Amino acid sequence: MQRALITGAEGGLGQALAGAMGNAGMEALAPGRKELDVRDVDSVKNYFGEAGNIDLLVCNAGGIVDVPLSRMSESEWDQVMEVNLRGAFLCAREMSRSMMKRRSGHIVFISSFSALHPPVGQANYAAAKSALLGVMRSMAREIGPRNVRVNAVLPGFLETKMTVGLSENAKNSILDKHTLGSFNKPEIVGEFVTFLHKNMPHTSGQVFNLDSRVL
Repeated sequence: MQRALITGAEGGLGQALAGAMGNAGMEALAPGRKELDVRDVDSVKNYFGEAGNIDLLVCNAGGIVDVPLSRMSESEWDQVMEVNLRGAFLCAREMSRSMMKRRSGHIVFISSFSALHPPVGQANYAAAKSALLGVMRSMAREIGPRNVRVNAVLPGFLETKMTVGLSENAKNSILDKHTLGSFNKPEIVGEFVTFLHKNMPHTSGQVFNLDSRVL
């Protein structure tokens, strides 16, 4: 049985990823922050050390602190970079070592449309998610010869806990940019990542945008 590990799995997308993988016959480890704090090196080492062999790592943990750059504090910058970028680095570094030894594995970074088209007030989040694409491309070249794949997924705007605080005006403004006039759903993202892992074994180093906003 194939085994997956999803970071930041307490949220709506994390749960949808775990559900889709479970439906596909995979064992999905879906720790929350109390079990796996991606910001903490020891937490990452300990959890990964006890998890055993993992076929798919989804670096999904993330968070936002939206503030105009001119008013953004150092802590607001660091907080977002620590979870979205440093956390993904710590997890991918730890997991890549065992995957390279086994010459098998797949790492998927959950990035964002904001990485390519950042809105006002998300300089920290956009910087972190954009940097993930660079990490992904470099890793794909680095560990591809060991038969380890690395890809990135831009899920699109999802109505989850992370976006629940947005006003209806803000949501409508985002929706206007979707050519199909509808938002993506966490369950569809989960199904896509599962399909990418199980049915696209020769695909690595790619960025997949899952909503209808034109890149």
